[in-house]
Amino acid sequence: MKSIALGLALFCVLLSSAAQLVMKRGMGAPAGGDVGATYLHAISSPLVWLGLVLYGASAVLWLWVLSRLDVSLAYPLVSLGFVVTMGLGVLWLGEPLSWLRVAGCTLIVVGVSLLALDA
Repeated sequence: MKSIALGLALFCVLLSSAAQLVMKRGMGAPAGGDVGATYLHAISSPLVWLGLVLYGASAVLWLWVLSRLDVSLAYPLVSLGFVVTMGLGVLWLGEPLSWLRVAGCTLIVVGVSLLALDA
């Protein structure tokens, strides 16, 4: 049962990352300095709505994960979302990649790996 919960936790991380990327794609370029225009654009964007649905699904599934795993194990897995989101942001959105970002994500992966060894 623990391996199923870990697998679902990783799926939730991927789903949450996908949600962030879809919402970013839905927002596109800034709509100027007007906050109202930005939010009007957000509520009229199908991709933003899709991202919100994906994020909501991730949150609902996460509740099941929390009922099965220690929070001290489950929550650090969320940090893998930084790595996944950065990688997909570079590949799908064409965002820049620097050695500092790679170093930061490497530290995250090392930390989560250490926690997994204690699981």
